[in-house]
Parts: sequence; C-alpha cells; structure tokens
Amino acid sequence: MIDVNYIIDLLSRIVAVPSPTGNTDEVLDLIKKEAARLLPEAGITRLKKGAVVVRVPGERDETLVLDAHVDTLGAMVKEVKADGRLAFTPIGGFLMTAVECENVEIHTEKGGTVTGTILSNSQSVHVYDDARKLERKAENMEIRPDIRTSSAEETKKAGIAVGDFISFDPRFRVTPEGFVKSRFLDDKASVAVLMGLMKAIADEKIVPPRTLLFYFNNTEEVGAGAANGLDHNCTEFIAVDMGAPGRGQESDEFTVSLCAKDSSGPYDLGLRRELTKLAREKKIPCKVDIYPHYGSDASAARRTRLDLRTIVLGPGVDASHAYERTHKDSLEATAALLYHYMKK
Repeated sequence: MIDVNYIIDLLSRIVAVPSPTGNTDEVLDLIKKEAARLLPEAGITRLKKGAVVVRVPGERDETLVLDAHVDTLGAMVKEVKADGRLAFTPIGGFLMTAVECENVEIHTEKGGTVTGTILSNSQSVHVYDDARKLERKAENMEIRPDIRTSSAEETKKAGIAVGDFISFDPRFRVTPEGFVKSRFLDDKASVAVLMGLMKAIADEKIVPPRTLLFYFNNTEEVGAGAANGLDHNCTEFIAVDMGAPGRGQESDEFTVSLCAKDSSGPYDLGLRRELTKLAREKKIPCKVDIYPHYGSDASAARRTRLDLRTIVLGPGVDASHAYERTHKDSLEATAALLYHYMKK
C-alpha cells in the first residue's frame, strides 16, 4: 500500500531543489535517479522537450498515463538597474503580493547563486509617501541582491546578468497536526504522490494490467502541457495536479479532488464516474469540483490527435500560487485512489 511518510519525505527533498519553468534539469535528475532506484527494470527516458517519462510494462500494451509537473513559478532577471538592484519578469501566474518580501536565489550563468529579496520600489513606510498605495505589479517591484552594490557595474561584476533565473524560498514545513506548508505544492506534491505509487509497485512487485507511463512534465506553468512523447497505446491520461479549495469550492485539504471542468472545458464524464465509484468502494475521501481559472497537462493532452480519455485529480492545496498548504490525509487519499485505479 501507500507509504505517506515516504511521500512527505521525498516532497521535502523535491521542493528544496529550485525548478522554475525553463530551469528544471536538477529536479528532473533527482526524479530519474529515484525512479531508477525504485524500479530498476523500468524504461526511463528524457524527452527532447525535457520531460522525464518512466514506462512500467503491464500485462498489455494499452497505456495509462499518470502525469505531474515538476516546474514551478519563478522569475528571470529583466534588467540590472542603475542602482544595482534588479527588475524581473515573472515565470507563471502569481500575485506580486504573494511574493513581496520573499527571499530568493538568483542563479547566475557561471553556476553560482546570489541571495536576495523581492521588494516593492517603495517598500519603506518611513521613506516613501506611496509605500502603502503603490500598485503591486511587476514594473513596481524589484529584487535587492545580497551584495555590496550601488551600481549596475558592481552587480554585473558579481556575476548577475539579464536572463538569470530566480527561484523563491519554498519555506517547507510539516506541522504536528499533519499539515504540509510550502511553496510549490503545485505540483511537487503530486510528483511525490506518483513516486509513492512507484514505491508501492516496487514493494509489492505489482505487474499492472495496463502499461503505466509516469510522465513528469517541465513546462506546465507556462501553458505548454504534456502533449509530446505519447503514442496511440495511450488510452487514458490522468493529470495529477492540485485541487484548489476556496470560497464556493467543494475541494478541501483532506480529500482527493476530482476536476469535472476547468477553463478548457469538461473532462471525461465516464472516467470521472469510474473514479468516484472506486473512491466510494474503497472508502477514499473524495470531492468533485470545478476550477474556472485553471488549466492542466490534461488540457494539453486532449488537444492532441490521440484518442484518449482525460481527467485531473489531486490533493487539495489551499492558497494556490502563494504560500500553499495541504494535509497528509489529502496526499494519502490521492495516492490511494491512483493505487487502486492502476490495478483495474
């Protein structure tokens, strides 16, 4: 069965590896190494667009795709300003209020890192008349690098340049009550869940009825979903991605969330009914929800010419794209539903 402690431990390791979209090699190397340790006989491939796929042969060639994405929100240096501070361009969709005063790392071309902090251009209430009123948007924000600098020349001399990637401090925490708090639970919590599923396959020496294709995508946060590397044996595609609790939503942080519809339209009704029926039979806590401001790797997969059924399910993650939170019960419920479904 599912080892939720393994999932949480691996999650702590994954979120510690910076991986904004476009700079995901290190975390994908970690995934490849861990997958090879768990399932040494599996076929592990790095696609040209960067995703890692792990193929677990089943009793037949018909293939169930289980997808999660390793890429996260982040930023890039857009300009080294005259005073030595940095203008930046966001990677992915987040509110500036969600990252204001966050610690960051600037990943330089030479392979080093420089720490810093995201601030508004008028951060101090003791100095700026508009500190409270300044609109928090990208052009009104900057990064204060932790170096001695008062000029663009001094900052550039420290190795910082336009195009350098910027990652945010994840601030990973597990509380005694079982809450998991961190940035990037979208979607590294789901990555850890899929790795937990691999561990169950290895521990129990499971030969699944269908071939399984674990797909770790690296471009979801910028809308380039898992549309390549699939073939005509793929008949179902489950994107394991966060549920988004909030006012007016059914999702919560303690169950597995099934997405009936998002901004790309309704997902496969028959597949959803099969999964909800299975959840009832196995007494797995499950909620069905609709996310109007949401897209997924499954959205991209069904835009292909492949004849496959698609759906999204995953752990409930509060405050998505900000400082997020889920609970171990939600991670376990998500993993349990996938565990029983892959054996059908």
